[in-house]
Amino acid sequence: MSDEPALAPPSSSAFATLRERPRLWAVLPGVLLVVVGLAVFFVVLDGVQEKDDLWDLDQPVLEWLVAHRTAAWTTVLAAITFVTGPTVLPFIVGLACLVWGLVRHEWWRPLLLAGAMIASTLISLAVKGLVGRARPPEDTMYVPGAETTASFPSGHTIGTATFLLVVGYLACSRTPSVTRIVVSSIVTVVGTALVAVSRLYLGYHFLTDVVAAVALAIGVLGAVSVVDRLHTLALRAG
Repeated sequence: MSDEPALAPPSSSAFATLRERPRLWAVLPGVLLVVVGLAVFFVVLDGVQEKDDLWDLDQPVLEWLVAHRTAAWTTVLAAITFVTGPTVLPFIVGLACLVWGLVRHEWWRPLLLAGAMIASTLISLAVKGLVGRARPPEDTMYVPGAETTASFPSGHTIGTATFLLVVGYLACSRTPSVTRIVVSSIVTVVGTALVAVSRLYLGYHFLTDVVAAVALAIGVLGAVSVVDRLHTLALRAG
């Protein structure tokens, strides 16, 4: 038998390093979310600028949805897009943060949620200004001329996705359970999908606009995770 010591698998040393560096272990999930979110966003952006890949589906999806509008679905999706717009959603977020703080007697998580929403809004406006993509033709819009800002990304979608993702993370990160995680995931996916579809169905956005918005929201969630986990480590160390 050989007297040479057995070599540990390469992965074991990597995990040992992470265990010895709690800050690195804490921020790693958030950093990965930021990287994934930005990677998807830039892939979609490249397709929009080069007019290929996912961009090829923009017009067909828009035309199909517009051609299959019904009075009932139009009423429902118009209501959804109104509630998640810049007039109502900020009020809902502000009220949710206030109630959360007063009921739970804590302000860190409500402030983190408010900060995430502000960040997502600023990111959306900045990208809209830099890309400057035109909206779909007015004759496809439910209310022609109702949307005057740039199209890429969808502000409604990034706002809703950020809200649901961050609320889900903050609710599950302290007392995780399978039920809570499953319910939060379902609500996030269904809620974001409904808003994204409403923007497409009503003719205000292209498919790539809403996909890019979701990707940016995932990046914002990653940043929130990093800040929150570092804050938690600092409290434990103190």
